[in-house]
Amino acid sequence: MGEVRSTAPGTLRWAIRLLVLEAFAGAVATCLVVYAAFTQTASSLGTALSTVAIPLGLTALLALVAWQLHRRRSWARGAAIVLQLVMVLTGSTLVTSGLPWLGVPAVAVALAGAALLLAPSSREALGIH
Repeated sequence: MGEVRSTAPGTLRWAIRLLVLEAFAGAVATCLVVYAAFTQTASSLGTALSTVAIPLGLTALLALVAWQLHRRRSWARGAAIVLQLVMVLTGSTLVTSGLPWLGVPAVAVALAGAALLLAPSSREALGIH
């Protein structure tokens, strides 16, 4: 706990920023899903809650992993890379569903985040050899 660490390399700082950006976008998307789920007249409460659970959970995971990377927890790197791959799949689904204006940036941000996390300087800053 008393260990003083130097400033994180740029690759790790940018990876954390992208994760925070994705978490913020996920929070906005979750709010839209909540609004859509609860304003539909034919939807039951159970269906509405299950529809909201996935984007809410993904948003929470993105924020948690960003926070843990900021605290330099090495385990968070693997989790962040997996979440970035999930975001690539989500973005590609958006592209094929007719929302390329939303899916293409999501894929680009996720691939950039994964590349930044795979950079040797990020790995070294997290103590992974």
